[in-house]
Amino acid sequence: MIGFALSMVASAFDQSHSQLNGVLKKYVANKKADYAGLKKDQGALDSYLSSVAGVSKSEFKGWSDKQELAFLINVYNAATLKLVVDHYPVKSIKKIGGFKGPWKQEVVQLFGKKFTLDQIEHEMIRVDYDDPRAHFAINCASGGCPSLRSEAYRAEKLDTQLHQQGQIFFGDASKNRVDESAGRLYLSPIFEWFKEDFVKKSGSVEKFIAPFLPEAQRSAVLSGKLKIVYTDYDWKLNQK
Repeated sequence: MIGFALSMVASAFDQSHSQLNGVLKKYVANKKADYAGLKKDQGALDSYLSSVAGVSKSEFKGWSDKQELAFLINVYNAATLKLVVDHYPVKSIKKIGGFKGPWKQEVVQLFGKKFTLDQIEHEMIRVDYDDPRAHFAINCASGGCPSLRSEAYRAEKLDTQLHQQGQIFFGDASKNRVDESAGRLYLSPIFEWFKEDFVKKSGSVEKFIAPFLPEAQRSAVLSGKLKIVYTDYDWKLNQK
């Protein structure tokens, strides 16, 4: 019985996501990924995805909500990296997958089944967790996305990591900015595509984004007087 218990502990999923963390630290810097380098050195990424595939649905359901969400965000990002390096060199992720596109390919082995990236995002993350900040964390391998973090997400740090991702996203004026003189609030199309998530959480997009803005801009945004204008989305690969 003791040996069996030790075996169960040994086989438990690594909640520190150390293998993925090592990959991200080595191949992601300044919001961009070194896909060429990762293509030559895929061992740790493949090993991480293999460990993900070994997680059963019952094991997953025994975790905390934060452990589950961190896991799914990491799985999405790791599978996206794998998808890109498997087709590299490519100028845009949208060039992968033909007519169906990259997000409808069954590329994620999980819970004994194969899932698409769309299923991970839209049928799991968005449905089961009331935290639209996840939109700041999942990365579509494109310049217009919130930045790919150079560390894995972890349950005990998740709130801090997601808030930082929002601050970083709003610190990039090419994606989001406030122009009080022109009476405009420029936002990433993410806030148009997933408006319902942000409104459901906070009552309005403006109320949701306010905590991520410099204090001097919050009152103008919360006044509701700024016209929302969506910025262009850059689909070029987020590569070094």
